[in-house]
Amino acid sequence: MASRRNGTLYIGVTSNLPQRVWQHREGVADGFTKRYGCKMLVWFEMAETMEGAIAREKQMKGGSRAKKLALIEAMNPAWKDLYVQIAHG
Repeated sequence: MASRRNGTLYIGVTSNLPQRVWQHREGVADGFTKRYGCKMLVWFEMAETMEGAIAREKQMKGGSRAKKLALIEAMNPAWKDLYVQIAHG
């Protein structure tokens, strides 16, 4: 999730991506994304298992901002909000 292009970034894990992104967009849960306005889904990655997803989340959170930006730019160079893509097909 991002607040805007090159803005504040948030990394998390979920078993229901469309629902979780909707929650972040609507600000229904207090926390980091609400406080910093991270409402745009600009990158995501699927995992085979929740354990694998959590391990990848930890790896990503430990990585540099430059690496995170490079992943976003490679998948989504225009920084489009991908919510519509995942929510509606």
